[in-house]
Amino acid sequence: MSYSFNKITVRPQLPDSLKKLEEMSYNLWWSWNTEFLRLFKKIDKDLWEGCGKNPIKFLRQVSQEAIEEAAADPNFVREYEKLASDFENYMASKNTWFARNYPDNKDDLIAYFSAEYGLDETMAIYSGGLGILSGDHLKSASDMGIPLVGVGLLYKKGYFHQKIDGNGKQETLYKDVDIDSLPITPIKDEWGDDLLIELKFPASKKLYLKVWEVNVGRTKLYLMDSDIEKNPKELRDTTTYLYGGDQEMRIKQEIVLGMAGVSLLHELKIEPTVYHMNEGHSAFLTLELIKNYMKHKQVSFEIAKAIVTSQTVFTTHTPVPAGNDIFPIELVEKYFKGYWDRLGISKEEFMKLGMTPNGTDKDGFNMGILALKIAGKKNGVSKLHGEVSRELFGEIWPEVPAKESPIDYVTNGVHTCTWVAPTVKDLYNKYLRPYWQDQITMSSTWEDINDIPDEELWEVHQERKRKLLDIVKQSTTERLRRYNYSYEEIEKIVGDLDPNVLTIGFARRFATYKRATLIFRDLERITKIFSEKNLPIRIIFAGKAHPNDPEGASLIKYIHELSLKPQFKGKLFILENYNIGMSRYLVSGVDVWLNNPRRPLEASGTSGQKAAVNGVINFSVLDGWWAEGYNQENGWAIGKNDRYQSYDAQDDEDANSIYDTLENKIIPMYYDTNEKGYSDKWVKYMKNSIISNAGEYSTARMLEDYLKKMYIPLCNLTKKYYQEIDSVADFVEWKNHVKEQFDSIKLYQDDENFNNITVDAGKEVETVLYVELQNELVDIKNINAQVYMGKISDNGIMEDTEIVDMTYAGCDKNKHKFTANVKMKSGGDYGYTFRIVPKHEMLLDNMNLNIIKYV
Repeated sequence: MSYSFNKITVRPQLPDSLKKLEEMSYNLWWSWNTEFLRLFKKIDKDLWEGCGKNPIKFLRQVSQEAIEEAAADPNFVREYEKLASDFENYMASKNTWFARNYPDNKDDLIAYFSAEYGLDETMAIYSGGLGILSGDHLKSASDMGIPLVGVGLLYKKGYFHQKIDGNGKQETLYKDVDIDSLPITPIKDEWGDDLLIELKFPASKKLYLKVWEVNVGRTKLYLMDSDIEKNPKELRDTTTYLYGGDQEMRIKQEIVLGMAGVSLLHELKIEPTVYHMNEGHSAFLTLELIKNYMKHKQVSFEIAKAIVTSQTVFTTHTPVPAGNDIFPIELVEKYFKGYWDRLGISKEEFMKLGMTPNGTDKDGFNMGILALKIAGKKNGVSKLHGEVSRELFGEIWPEVPAKESPIDYVTNGVHTCTWVAPTVKDLYNKYLRPYWQDQITMSSTWEDINDIPDEELWEVHQERKRKLLDIVKQSTTERLRRYNYSYEEIEKIVGDLDPNVLTIGFARRFATYKRATLIFRDLERITKIFSEKNLPIRIIFAGKAHPNDPEGASLIKYIHELSLKPQFKGKLFILENYNIGMSRYLVSGVDVWLNNPRRPLEASGTSGQKAAVNGVINFSVLDGWWAEGYNQENGWAIGKNDRYQSYDAQDDEDANSIYDTLENKIIPMYYDTNEKGYSDKWVKYMKNSIISNAGEYSTARMLEDYLKKMYIPLCNLTKKYYQEIDSVADFVEWKNHVKEQFDSIKLYQDDENFNNITVDAGKEVETVLYVELQNELVDIKNINAQVYMGKISDNGIMEDTEIVDMTYAGCDKNKHKFTANVKMKSGGDYGYTFRIVPKHEMLLDNMNLNIIKYV
């Protein structure tokens, strides 16, 4: 017998004494203040676990009886009231770090655009490191009181869920996100209806985007959603999948993110001072801003572009050209046909915005190049990545030496209070200074780590390790049972997960350059290391391969197959469906964090930073952030910084380095235990890891750098020079004159300059340059004269170049004299010459103009 029924959802009513529970649940402040989440566990532990530790879902399903019982418990109410008070004080505080350090910029606002945000495992709108960095960026902006809003997309099926079948093959599953259980709310318009952003696609098709708001502490994040009835069926799934679909879907998503994102802020009457593009996915926002300025200010493309340049920051995360989205020209033409007319430029000029100077249609339209050409400030995400990026994108500025391309760096960090394990945080609360969370970037804060008794730190670490091993056992058992492995076979694998065994973790995206299987390159040697009877080791792997990356997926399969071989059984594990929740246990529960990308292809890498703040020791290639963080006493380095003739040679060298370091350093140190069962030297390394890395590689420090290097200079420059159209027009005219006339300027040096002489190290040598202007279109005040010097290598090339700015020393008969004293610091053969570059108070970087003239 079948029948139908009517559905009624009953929402439990919170007593007045616990009313703030719901408001706090809708603010992701709880994702880094996990003390709040413990309240739900106390109300109903089983339901809390069953709801996936989701506060919204919990409050919709908890029984009225359990709520009222908690409200009647004075201890519970006391704890709740303290947390509610902490939350209210946090949200209302005006005495923030930003207010104290930048009082003159209180009316400025940063708009942060990213294709993904990793805020919590309950919100699956992230795929990996880029998204987690974006989430951490917003959280630290909240903590520091930085006026910032985020813009992104709501992916209702998110990124894929990973299963690994019985043969090790990755399966990709997409699940509908339960919107009602997310801490998001729809934005309403003035009539109380859902706010819709309108975007016009080709063939006059309009796309409507519903807007959702997410509260991340004091920071707002706005997400756009195409899955609404008002849209035609073929457009509704535009924002459904993160990084899903073909290139046409990707260009539609990036048009939505960049262009509709600008419209969204306008609709909300939000007027950013600076727009930050986190990767090239949102670079179309530059075109929309230019178009808007042209329309509203009635100015030319060049003037509008100059204004947009003064307002934009671009962060590149890729160390390889193919890491940027590159769209076929015909696809760009389809979605932007006629748009160039609105910009007052030709189709060819429009397409060239996404190409290098010598690029052709076959190269496609590169989103990274678009952002680099227009953004006023550009940066890589570590010191080494900044160097790599300057070389990688050097051809965009062909007249500029690649090493001087106008790309700076800001090394990534992690949001400390999100990633430090609760029990480790309790330890910090006990031994570090009061309110240490507000002084994360101060090195003195972390020196107090030495006050923690070794035994306490070790026991807390072992507790995290036991929790991780429970997850390993549960995950492995469920996975293998799903594919009909016998209980006896599973027991052989997970039956002896001793927490005293040295445990290594490797968890990240399974891209081939990250070399997940490098440690198995010499199977005979690694088998010997695994087989040492009294020195056991264990390795835990986790990570997803992109659905369109069969080579990455084959690495997962290979590790699965190895894990079932006799010599690795019970010692090698691979966990499926790596996410934020699992990551928290991995970065705090292993002993060693292994990272061995092919240098220099790791732009930054933040997983090791998360490990370090928990006392886990890094064992990594000197790439990305670890090239800055490693100090020989806080972890171990893999390989050398040499250049290799082939990938095979590099892999052999790095694999041997892994084996040597494991055999001679890591394993002996770990098992050199005292009478209490742990290694004194190991705990010393744990403490060194925390002290040297926890503050320096936090998003708090990262945002201080963004403010100092990027945001505030742009804010101040915009307010000082770019709000008056006449001054911008004059600046654009000046740039055009400089480009036309710079080559006609004459440079002279004479016998006053030393040549073929020998001097003692440390001596200063005076240098002289004469500059002769040929007309009045370029003023001498707009000339920056420089000494360009470096060490002469054996092959006659000038290396380790250095630039010394020269001082103006007067004019005689139209010859302008510049001088500089150059210090010869150490021995060797040096060469030097002279050059001039343009300078102007409205110029963000001298090299942006791509103009240099040498003697």
